[in-house]
Amino acid sequence: MASPNRKTILLDFEKPLAELESRIEQIRQLAEENGVDVSDQIHQLEARATQLRQEIFSSLSPSQRLQLARHPRRPSTLDYIQAMSEEWLELHGDRSGSDDPALVGGIGRLAGQPVVMLGHQKGRDTKDNVARNFGMAAPGGYRKAMRLMEHANHFGMPIITFIDTPGAWAGVDAEKLGQGEAIAYNLREMFRLDVPIICTVIGEGGSGGALGIGVGERLFMLEHSVYTVASPEACAAILWKDASKAAQAAQALKITAPDLKELGIIDRIVPEPDGGAHANPIEAAQRLKQALLECLEELMSLSGQQRREMRYQKFRQMGIFAEEPA
Repeated sequence: MASPNRKTILLDFEKPLAELESRIEQIRQLAEENGVDVSDQIHQLEARATQLRQEIFSSLSPSQRLQLARHPRRPSTLDYIQAMSEEWLELHGDRSGSDDPALVGGIGRLAGQPVVMLGHQKGRDTKDNVARNFGMAAPGGYRKAMRLMEHANHFGMPIITFIDTPGAWAGVDAEKLGQGEAIAYNLREMFRLDVPIICTVIGEGGSGGALGIGVGERLFMLEHSVYTVASPEACAAILWKDASKAAQAAQALKITAPDLKELGIIDRIVPEPDGGAHANPIEAAQRLKQALLECLEELMSLSGQQRREMRYQKFRQMGIFAEEPA
């Protein structure tokens, strides 16, 4: 998890709450220094802060949720794995000469159950983000992921994936190395695996880069994560030739968890702690762990054939449309 000593990063809509909490702390310190009892006033202000937090985070716009999904302090794949698993061994390499740091994975135990966990890994600062390529996996990353999933299938271990990427790496070298083929191969092969597969969007789920590890019987989203075919900025640039219209694009794209649950794209929304996952990463991890364990119990009772059929039907039912009367 991120160090508590790191500098707090505030989004614009969080600032009124931060100012109120700072005021509460100042009053508390002054009261202690002067031996004054202001507990009633502090309780009133804390109640107001709780109410304000609920008001802010219950009425976020799609573009504000996108800001939360991209928050530099938002827990990453490795944060969740380390917080949820009793044991964890990271595995490296795609066995073709590549070990992409933008996509990590390995073997762990979830409440005693051996599982393979993998996902996109963003950095915490500029240097780390450059090393991780901002969570944008190269072809080798998707091939590494598939190798780990085949390992899980061979040994009968459920697969847990964590999605958090702006999209697959779109560089020239990535195309030379077969980016499209690597993602397409994963899509096909994930449908044939016998073991349970649960996918969770923990931050930003962007385009085919997200879908490359996103085929499963169950797809979860954290409350303030987003899942989209293209970033709102890219969509605005394509449709209106103006990236500044990203907020309008975010609204039209239906990228939020409630929208996607209503559309039948995702199966479950995992609530985040007050203030978002970055405000209480440990609590966020425990909530996600509980959701995963409940789902695993259900999926483990099914046969491999039933799980494959469930996966197939899930994706066949996507894309429902209605025709306007003539």
